[in-house]
Amino acid sequence: MTMPLLNRKLLLEAPARLPDGAGGYAQGWDVLGTHWAAVQAGSGREVAGVATSMSRVNYRITVRAAPVGSPARPLPDQRFRDGNRIFKVLAVAEADQGGRYLACLAEEETAV
Repeated sequence: MTMPLLNRKLLLEAPARLPDGAGGYAQGWDVLGTHWAAVQAGSGREVAGVATSMSRVNYRITVRAAPVGSPARPLPDQRFRDGNRIFKVLAVAEADQGGRYLACLAEEETAV
């Protein structure tokens, strides 16, 4: 494996429950840290949304490895943020046999 070019600064966020003031909760996000990443676009498709069409694009996001159980290791259902862009993490696996990098399969959804 050639060394990936980690040239994008992404925030790793985890879902959080925030009180809504009426006894329930709202979905929020906690920032866990920053990762330098290589972001490669994959295939995309258009899907019907509730009020509009949505564009979904798959991405392979490569970051430096972190041990299993570490808060720095991305997990499915967390997300990466790059400004206003959101990449939902679907799966995480080692990207190389040496365990130096992780490959995160992610999806970006935008309204068209």
